[in-house]
Amino acid sequence: MSQSSNIKPRHIFVIVADSLRYDSVYMDGDAGVPYMEAHSAQLTNASSAACWTLPATASLFTGQLPHDHGATTQTRALNDNALTLAQVLKSQGYKTYQITSNVATTEIFGLDKGFDKVIKTWDLAEQKGLKMSQLLVLLGKRRIRKKLFSTNAITDSLSADLRAGSVWFRSYYQIIFDHAKALVSDHEKKNERAFVFINLMETHFPYHIDMEFKLSSSNLFGKLSEIKSLFNIVNQTFLTKENSLPNDKMLSTIKSRQRKSWELIREDLDEFVRSIHEDQDNLVVFTSDHGENFGDQNWVYHFSNVTDACTRVPIFWLDNDNRNASTIDHKTSSRLLFHTIAKKAGYEDLNGHDIFSNNIYNIPISQSYWYNKQGKTLDKYRFNQFCFHYNGMRYLKKNGSWSLAKSTEYLSGEEEANFEEMHSGTNPLEELVDDSEAKAYLTSHLKAYLEFECKIKG
Repeated sequence: MSQSSNIKPRHIFVIVADSLRYDSVYMDGDAGVPYMEAHSAQLTNASSAACWTLPATASLFTGQLPHDHGATTQTRALNDNALTLAQVLKSQGYKTYQITSNVATTEIFGLDKGFDKVIKTWDLAEQKGLKMSQLLVLLGKRRIRKKLFSTNAITDSLSADLRAGSVWFRSYYQIIFDHAKALVSDHEKKNERAFVFINLMETHFPYHIDMEFKLSSSNLFGKLSEIKSLFNIVNQTFLTKENSLPNDKMLSTIKSRQRKSWELIREDLDEFVRSIHEDQDNLVVFTSDHGENFGDQNWVYHFSNVTDACTRVPIFWLDNDNRNASTIDHKTSSRLLFHTIAKKAGYEDLNGHDIFSNNIYNIPISQSYWYNKQGKTLDKYRFNQFCFHYNGMRYLKKNGSWSLAKSTEYLSGEEEANFEEMHSGTNPLEELVDDSEAKAYLTSHLKAYLEFECKIKG
């Protein structure tokens, strides 16, 4: 049964903390956001449809899996025929805004579709010079290196890249919160409804642990090692060069940065949510587009990961007319937020999809597609993945074979189990999925995924 009524919200806010892992939020058992915890439905078993910002946000915006909306590592663009949440909400009388700190959610890849205005954080904030440690990490981006060392280094495009890159090194969330409130206030005066999508970059690699970027390490050797590791991870050097992964100790240090970034923003985030929700008729959703990779099975491959904390995401649903706290623990997919928000706004063409309903549509499916790094990606990283959860297990199809692993119970302190390859010829859809409707649903999506995989291979 749905946890929300059908009363139309005055304004709708969707706040995404970019790359925020589920276990970064719930490391201490609770999230440390008292207002949200006291007034929301918390979905504790929700998974993203993808492992990085473009396909994951496209799934939030369309309700579709990556093979349907088309915005993947290989294709890099939203399908022209994809219907977005912003378009749906506009049809229901909402003015639509995106305030973003990530270029991946903008017009570059077509994720501006349906928004009346896209507001980029780096255009709101006053820019200052970057420190050397910040510039070194930023230069991990090949595009910026190429421009910087060319004869036309001082160009408008380079300036735009560096300004956009500044969100990696400064915390701008308060500017975003203030701007969002001002936007909605203007529409209140005009008696208009507004939809505001917010992307926060503080929890995105390299993770803000202060209002301006700083290193975690206390001594010079540690700082140099951390800079080198951050640079290598940004530049994904291990994709083209063997034995270039950071060591386990440094991976642990880097992973701990995200928890600190959550601690940096959560109190002010909770206050912002209170200010736009308490005693108002607004719907507020807080979530993450995807989780992050570090620490899971020694992965640091940002573009091709379907492990639990890479795809497990927190969701807080603060309804416009139901302030009761609840915990919803059935497995679900965060892409169904599209359908559930659209339904709240009065849109009816949804075919039974709803994040609060425990049916076949809620079976989590995640997909990832390998990253072609200037044609030099090592063969061992050239694979796509299709993963689904069913009856407490995760099943993964990669390179033509199936593997399985137990779903992780993070709240009990359980560590993630490694995938283990299943016996040759084993097909979990035929042998282990016992519900006929679930089998048909998963089989149809796997078929479409494989067809899409063939298509993008050319």
